[in-house]
Amino acid sequence: MTSLRHDWTLAEVRAIHDLPLTELLHRAQTVHRAHHEPDSVQLCTLLSVKTGGCSEDCGYCPQSAHHDAMDAERMMSVGEVLAAARAAKAAGSTRFCMGAAWRDALHGPAFERVLEMVSGVRELGLEACATLGMLDDEQAAALAEAGLTAYNHNLDTSEAYYGEIISTRTYAERLDTLARVQGHGISLCCGGIIGMGESIDDRCEMLRTLANLETHPGSVPVNALVPVEGTPLAERPPIDPLELVRMCATARILMPRSTVRLSAGRASLGREAQVLCFMAGANSIFYGDRLLTTGNPDVDEDRALLDAAGLKPLEPYASPDPTVQATRERGPRTKSRLDVIAS
Repeated sequence: MTSLRHDWTLAEVRAIHDLPLTELLHRAQTVHRAHHEPDSVQLCTLLSVKTGGCSEDCGYCPQSAHHDAMDAERMMSVGEVLAAARAAKAAGSTRFCMGAAWRDALHGPAFERVLEMVSGVRELGLEACATLGMLDDEQAAALAEAGLTAYNHNLDTSEAYYGEIISTRTYAERLDTLARVQGHGISLCCGGIIGMGESIDDRCEMLRTLANLETHPGSVPVNALVPVEGTPLAERPPIDPLELVRMCATARILMPRSTVRLSAGRASLGREAQVLCFMAGANSIFYGDRLLTTGNPDVDEDRALLDAAGLKPLEPYASPDPTVQATRERGPRTKSRLDVIAS
């Protein structure tokens, strides 16, 4: 099933998700091999450059000022971030992602600092990704000019369930930022979280929304909730790992050329479950011992896993997303939009 159409229905997506697992894996692996190097995995490192104090009330997030989960920290300096990026590159990462706990990306000196971080990461030969909250057109254009490879802005869940998790922004605002990012030629990194109390239909609807975008995201993170004490979702039970496998496989079939990233919650998976996710079409992981605020398998553990599975790191800029390919050698942008389509 390699169709790149953008008119999936919820019933069609649910039918794929609910296939017998061996059939689902077979279909997903067939699609994966048609569009990707079957033995390569993109290694990404994620760093929180401004932690805590966010005005959003996302029920899963310890960085929210609405929850009693952590104290806010100062914004990191450009030098500190670039030192972390160099270390990530030395460890094997090819994409460096920077996150700031903002509802909306700030204007002024803080945002100028982020632009310096982006330019510096690109000068190191790494792909640069950022997640800064909602953007306006001016900010999206400035990030594109600085050389940003990708922008992360997850939908989290379906529009119907969204209000159960977040009340401080709307789903429409989320979609508006996605359109601004793509409109300025930045590759979109967008996925969701499972295990927050949503239904299977909610999960499938989130994937359907992404698959029906005019341009598929360059990368689709598939996250499992990591319950954190002090957040409203702290007592949610863990998901069955096979639920994560099904989400990776369904995302792969719906968005053949996107990179599917096995993201938060991976630390709780055994080696076998992670390999099943790779078989299902996941071809990217966060690499390093932390995500924004939660744990992640350490570098040595991940290297051992990749070696045991016969997998190798994807080379920088080898992403199938043409938006990423077009950023390899470019300097500052001279156009506000790239005439490429990622899917």
